[in-house]
Amino acid sequence: MNIHEYQAKQLFAHYQIPVPRGRAALTADDAMAAAGELGGWPVVVKAQIHAGGRGKAGGVKLARSTEEVATIARSLLGRPLVTHQTGPQGRLVGKLLVEQGLSIGKEFYLSLLVDRTAGRPVIVASREGGMEIEKVAARHPEKIYKYSIDPAVGLQPFHARALGFRLGLSAEQIGPLSRLLQGLYRLLSEAGASQVEVNPLITTATGELLALDAKVGFDDNAVPLHPEILALRDLDEEYPLEVEASKYNLNYVRLDGTIGCMVNGAGLAMATMDVIKLAGGEPANFLDVGGGASKETVKEAFRILLSDVNVRGVFVNIFGGIVRCERIGGGIVDAAKEIEVKVPLVVRLEGTNAAEGRQILAASGLKLEVAGTMWEGAQKIVKLVPKPAVSAGGVR
Repeated sequence: MNIHEYQAKQLFAHYQIPVPRGRAALTADDAMAAAGELGGWPVVVKAQIHAGGRGKAGGVKLARSTEEVATIARSLLGRPLVTHQTGPQGRLVGKLLVEQGLSIGKEFYLSLLVDRTAGRPVIVASREGGMEIEKVAARHPEKIYKYSIDPAVGLQPFHARALGFRLGLSAEQIGPLSRLLQGLYRLLSEAGASQVEVNPLITTATGELLALDAKVGFDDNAVPLHPEILALRDLDEEYPLEVEASKYNLNYVRLDGTIGCMVNGAGLAMATMDVIKLAGGEPANFLDVGGGASKETVKEAFRILLSDVNVRGVFVNIFGGIVRCERIGGGIVDAAKEIEVKVPLVVRLEGTNAAEGRQILAASGLKLEVAGTMWEGAQKIVKLVPKPAVSAGGVR
């Protein structure tokens, strides 16, 4: 689960991580009031969406008067902001963050995240703050500094000393850096966060360290244990079908293709998407119904798949283990009774009660094709799904 920058900064403040003064605003009048509360100019007006690249897209602007704040707010609120992470449709801006403008000395990148390979937290930092860290890592990997943290002993003072030296901070700044790191580490470990990112971490003209930006992502499995974090969820930032899927504990992520996939198990789901692309198609989603899916869950999963207007065909690829194949077959039939299936359907059932599942589908009267293998199923659905029309101006 992701949250907005203003929410992340509220959490930062709770953990004694220094941030600029500011608050969220929902309207132009509210933004003007927020700017007035700061007591000085310039102020920064930031669009609040769950995507990076806002500055380059015009979503972060300086204002030097109340009138400028109002103009900027009206130009952003209620309109889509398109960044390199949103896709061409953009994200609708419903909130702003208005905060004090600062005189920036130096910019750094700093994050704490869970390294699942090493099984421990890791600090990632760079002197190249304010830039996309992926580009820095690709072009200048030597400029990325990493420090692993032993969870048995936690963050230690030597981490701050070593990192401060690499970043070129003064001796007087090591103490503030240590306290800032301790706050980030507590947030990571206590609130169920999977990543805490500050880009940029800045020094001001007076040498003060501040988190100028804040991004926090949470482990979905940990969120139910923290009601105060769950309360920060903004459903307007999530695709409606993904929100619907979460009600049934379905792992669903919408993609840009045309072939809907319903699979059990994350590994098999990834392999199914790969094999569809190998066969020349494009998956429309990642959908894992899970190992213990009930007939009702399967029915809802199939309904959600067919609710996506971009889906031109569906490939059901189930390897029955804990989830029995007759549940899959029954769920598909029940869903088809509620929603008319107008797109090609290919089903591959293997494993526990696969024969029973195929019998249920055969007796249903549904128009579908059966595949014996995953590769055969991928080839069949790609062949059945119409290719996008191409005009002189490109793909339509």
